[in-house]
Amino acid sequence: MRSLVALAVLLLLPFAAAANDAADVIQPDRAGAATSAATARPGEVQFEIGVQYARERVAGSPTERRFSLEVNLTVGLTERLEIAVDGEPLVRLRGSEDDADAGDATLSLKYRFHDPPARSRLPTLAVQPFAKLPVAQPPIGSGQTDFGVLALAGFELPWRLGLDLNAGLAAVGQPDGWLLQALLAAGLSREVGRGLTLFTDLFYVSRDERGGRDSLGLDAGVIWTATRDLAFDASIVTSLAGAGPDWAVRAGVSVRFGR
Repeated sequence: MRSLVALAVLLLLPFAAAANDAADVIQPDRAGAATSAATARPGEVQFEIGVQYARERVAGSPTERRFSLEVNLTVGLTERLEIAVDGEPLVRLRGSEDDADAGDATLSLKYRFHDPPARSRLPTLAVQPFAKLPVAQPPIGSGQTDFGVLALAGFELPWRLGLDLNAGLAAVGQPDGWLLQALLAAGLSREVGRGLTLFTDLFYVSRDERGGRDSLGLDAGVIWTATRDLAFDASIVTSLAGAGPDWAVRAGVSVRFGR
């Protein structure tokens, strides 16, 4: 499966086709691992909902299967500031332990503090502090509070390419204190014909528990912008090294209101 994901990345991104000329279209943030530096306009509301199914083989244990319902609600507060809530209202876990319950919930703020001049190759810059609330209990979640901050940079590149770079730190709650975690992601996207955007993300997360392992993952997918305020997405995800699913599939829909 990992080789198929890598092949999909190589095949999807070089496509040359007419670009989607529509300006100011919805940009789903839930679809990929990297976070955009863009923010919602004042009074703008974006609602995203999707599903994910993942499989992970664990040595000496039954294969873990995880189905989750994912939601994201983003509200623009000012020209440069937005607030967002991410959550998993339902998680169904099957494997060495079976459970069904609510998953993690995360509250975040995003502040965009730099916009490049017109026709400049300089990036859009933003910062995003966040806090994961202790909603999900073991085996679905840790039951601990996490908090951290991400630095976000967004580049408009030649050939209708977009690049999002994320770097951050998180304090991950442990029964005996806190564990510092590193977060890195790079997302590359390209607009193609008929409202389609192809994307891929490479992401790294250091261990989230003492004695755990770092993880390196890759995803590849497509976003179809049906209208300026409605988009659909689908992607595949795999772990390249360390902890993470052998493979996962995701799909969702995003709607924007208040414009």
